[in-house]
Amino acid sequence: MARETGSSASPGRQARRVALYGAATIIFICLITLPQARDYVGADNDDAMRLVEVRDFLAGQGWFDLMQYRLGPPPGVLMHWSRLVDAPIAALIRAFATLFDREQAEALALAVWPLSLTLPVLAAFGSAGQALGGRVASHIALILSSIYLATSNRFLPGAIDHHNVQLALVAVMTAVLVTRPGWRGYALAGAAAAAALAVGAETTPLVAVVCGLVAVTWALEGRAFQGRCVAFSLGLALGVTALFFATIPPARYWVVTCDALSFGFYALAVAGGGFLGLAGLLASGRGRVARFACLAAIGGLTGALALRIAPECLGNPLAGLDPMLVTLWLDKVSEARSIAALARTEPNLLGSLYAPGLFALAACAFALWRGERVRAHAVLAVLLLVSLGVAVVQVRGAMFSNLLAIVPLSLLLADLRARHLAAKGRLGPALAFGIAALCAPSAPWAVAGYVLLKKPAKLEATVDSRQENAADQASSNCYGAAAMAPLATLAPTTVAADVDAGTWILRFTPHRVLAAPYHRNQAGMLAELRIALAPPVEAEALLRKADVGVIALCEADGPRGAFKGPYENGLFASLSAGDVPPYLEPLPFADGLRLFRVRPAS
Repeated sequence: MARETGSSASPGRQARRVALYGAATIIFICLITLPQARDYVGADNDDAMRLVEVRDFLAGQGWFDLMQYRLGPPPGVLMHWSRLVDAPIAALIRAFATLFDREQAEALALAVWPLSLTLPVLAAFGSAGQALGGRVASHIALILSSIYLATSNRFLPGAIDHHNVQLALVAVMTAVLVTRPGWRGYALAGAAAAAALAVGAETTPLVAVVCGLVAVTWALEGRAFQGRCVAFSLGLALGVTALFFATIPPARYWVVTCDALSFGFYALAVAGGGFLGLAGLLASGRGRVARFACLAAIGGLTGALALRIAPECLGNPLAGLDPMLVTLWLDKVSEARSIAALARTEPNLLGSLYAPGLFALAACAFALWRGERVRAHAVLAVLLLVSLGVAVVQVRGAMFSNLLAIVPLSLLLADLRARHLAAKGRLGPALAFGIAALCAPSAPWAVAGYVLLKKPAKLEATVDSRQENAADQASSNCYGAAAMAPLATLAPTTVAADVDAGTWILRFTPHRVLAAPYHRNQAGMLAELRIALAPPVEAEALLRKADVGVIALCEADGPRGAFKGPYENGLFASLSAGDVPPYLEPLPFADGLRLFRVRPAS
């Protein structure tokens, strides 16, 4: 059987290949999203919040000042997002503002930024496929990457939260580990690991595993891997140092936080990277046992440092949330749900979120059993295991496992295609290739889940489903510019509203909001929940204590909406039912967002 093995394509040819797939992917994404787009900002709260942060930055808020002054009780909430993502978006807005008005400039910038991030993903996985499986594997990797990019909401126009940046950085690190380029490639991987730590804490488990894989490879190979090990270590240590001092204000150099780059992550990255680089310089010529002993010492020192500097970061960073917030907010956040919670609430999503990663892990195990591309498949298997483990705890990890699945599934499909072509019309190999090609992307799993698990069995279920969809549509209409217009005309004040409305009120109006869905705003979310849950006779004191001037409620959040269970006897439920206490004054509203002014105290 003639089967194409890994080979190197000329840089120019590979670049043209990536450019072709990149152009096709971007055009396809634009065709399926822009014609029916109702807004130029993504539907996620984080997209709107990022735009608010970028606007504040463009309006003169300092580089080191990450306070959101209009969120929560005064003085505001210190956000945990990085200016590293704000800066390029702000630069694009400024560039487009030289030719267009502000809204058009924002729309163009918010489309260009996520679409541009498709290119590093395609370049990374296209080169990985070429190096490991040759031209066919490269094309298959590019096709699967294009499908992933087009079907994921992380790269669509308007998606400006930091997850697309993290995915691109993970793709770069993965490609380096499996293709094993020279020291420059490993220096790039170290810098990508540093950038991933600086952009957001979600990638910390994967970055730690990448560092561990580099370290174990050095211990196994010694001098042959010395230059790459040292280059990676320097890229990580110098990169995280540069980013730490570039984004952290001097007043917070010694503050340890577990949800963003801080002294804790900085010290551990520099110590681990520095120790590994030093070991690579001094111990590469020693025996394998001595090198593993060095790794054990480095692990012990880094672990002791973690226990000394940031013991609180060794657990769940959300473990300190108030129990009320866990029950009434966090448990309802879709991306924070566990696989068990997802199976109870939306089992139709299980296939699209978990099947590609599990399929890829099985492909890695099969390749390892057969002894094919052992180093690459071992690396991919470890990365997949970690990302799937995270996805079991929080569903957001599935975006990484589905991404990492692209490379091993590309190699599998390339091998099955070669077997099919060599079989000269036999049904078995053709069927194996066709089934594997159908199961590799997440999109067919999503369709199957919808058809098999969402089809209503009874007419009553269909009616209920339509009513719920109508309520969801009405709720989304509450957060648009037209619905917010009456609220925007009022004098700036503090607004009490549903937590999911908070970011959109910040975007469209000059007001402060008590609540938006960010764990650092515990005080504001608790204040909003207590107001919503309190009986009307008790809610007045809470409103005045929080200095609330206006209550904003979506009409869709009626008895069939958000005000069930603990809400049903509270102020917000009473207002939704039409019972307005005397200390509130109904105001004119549009498109479903109901407004109530808090009257001055008598």
